[in-house]
Amino acid sequence: MLPKYEEDFYGWAMENAALLKKGKFNQVDINHIIEEMENLGASEKRELVSRLSQLIMHLLKWHFQPTMRGHSWIYSIRVQRKQTKIHLKDNPSLKSKLDEILLDSYDVAISEAAKETSLDEKNFPSECPYTFDQIIDDTFFPE
Repeated sequence: MLPKYEEDFYGWAMENAALLKKGKFNQVDINHIIEEMENLGASEKRELVSRLSQLIMHLLKWHFQPTMRGHSWIYSIRVQRKQTKIHLKDNPSLKSKLDEILLDSYDVAISEAAKETSLDEKNFPSECPYTFDQIIDDTFFPE
């Protein structure tokens, strides 16, 4: 008997993986596997939103607080750019969702930038002032 999905996720996952490897498809908990696959895809999308929101937040800080610029912001921007590019390389189908992801990322970035700068969210543009290409361009720093 399969471990229950809700009671022992690890056991359930390992048992289903073993069944799939053995070709015992009729014994596999297909409905929960489908659910997990969908959750996995959503998780990858959330990771990209998280990376981009951090990157955009630092670009906004750079743009709207020029007197506070420092090496730590440059390094944060560089790291987030690299991690964003790696994530997209590993998940290229997310590129088809970039418009939606950018909207979500910018919404989060404004809140984070407002918190970190003590500026009101109204001080930032209502729409992202940077294109995706600019955001991930290693030479782009808004002035």
